[in-house]
Amino acid sequence: MTIGIDARMLGSGYGIGRYIEQLVIHLELLDQHNQYVLFLRKDNWDAVTLKGGHMKKVLADIPWYTAKEQLFLPAIFKKEGVDLMHFPHWNVPMLYPGKFVVTIHDLTMFHYPRPEATTHGPIVYYVKDWMHRTVLARATRRAAHIFVPSDFTKQDVHRTFAVSKEKITTTYLAPVPSVFAQDTGQDILVQYGITQPYVLYVGAAYPHKNVERLVRAWALVRERSKEPCRLVLVGKESPFYARLEEKMRDRHLWNDVVYTGFVPDRHLPHVYAQASLFVFPSLYEGFGLPPLEAMVHGVPVVASSAACIPEIIGEAAVYVDPENIEQMADAIHSVLRHDDIRSQLRENAQQELRRYSWERLARQTIAVYDRFR
Repeated sequence: MTIGIDARMLGSGYGIGRYIEQLVIHLELLDQHNQYVLFLRKDNWDAVTLKGGHMKKVLADIPWYTAKEQLFLPAIFKKEGVDLMHFPHWNVPMLYPGKFVVTIHDLTMFHYPRPEATTHGPIVYYVKDWMHRTVLARATRRAAHIFVPSDFTKQDVHRTFAVSKEKITTTYLAPVPSVFAQDTGQDILVQYGITQPYVLYVGAAYPHKNVERLVRAWALVRERSKEPCRLVLVGKESPFYARLEEKMRDRHLWNDVVYTGFVPDRHLPHVYAQASLFVFPSLYEGFGLPPLEAMVHGVPVVASSAACIPEIIGEAAVYVDPENIEQMADAIHSVLRHDDIRSQLRENAQQELRRYSWERLARQTIAVYDRFR
């Protein structure tokens, strides 16, 4: 069987890109009986180096979430004669006539449809939002099978689209093994302006990520403690981070906050490993890789009790109501002060991390592919 994978989003730096990257790596290692066609852009063409003869690369240099994606991709897929397509995100071309499976990572757009979560004006936002919802809903109806990254998302998809649970398979993502840079950890920290103990957040600044409440909670923590410490925010430069910084500076809440911008994979392990605490305050997630990556590096976690987060982190976090700034500040302050809590969280993390494996995800995925032979 020939399986096509829309790998245009493959790459490091964000969850979906990681998922595609690791899926492709492990499919190549584990599946010798199917043939694979990887559809890539120019920008990530060289990110994939094939070692065997059962995978090939095809250029599909078309931006996602565009009219071109809807109009021109189906012909590219058809030309390769694939028996089954895997769309690792919901942006499935509505005109694609073939059999396909799809991965739905979350339903953020259905639960947090806010105009402030975009850089577009309100009219463009509402048109694009309607289109995205239409494409996603149609993909769930037409898909031969659906992958999701958590049981929470499985239930969410089932409720939202009335999809049978038998049509949905949960495949947990996993932390990616890290390769440390040649530089020393301290050299890397100085490079990003980190010069003292710090509490860490890694991720985007979309409204549902709840970073503003984290910054406000951090201001309360600093009022209670005279120990030198910073809140470090790591994430790609974006209008959302720019808005957050401007708003927090206007309120004099940006003191003791360091925003690093993007940190590449070769440096990120050092930034994780030397943090005193990791905070994950999100209002909604379909999975959540950053806290697992922090756990790999022995960093205690304070996390939101919302959505899938308790399912994913298990007993390895102190949980807070993400809308309660006082509670978030209390938890951060408590975990920073008490070594016994920190030690217990680290111990629990080692147990929880055993649940996650990219190899297991790939084997589960292959098993679903093989149903459609």
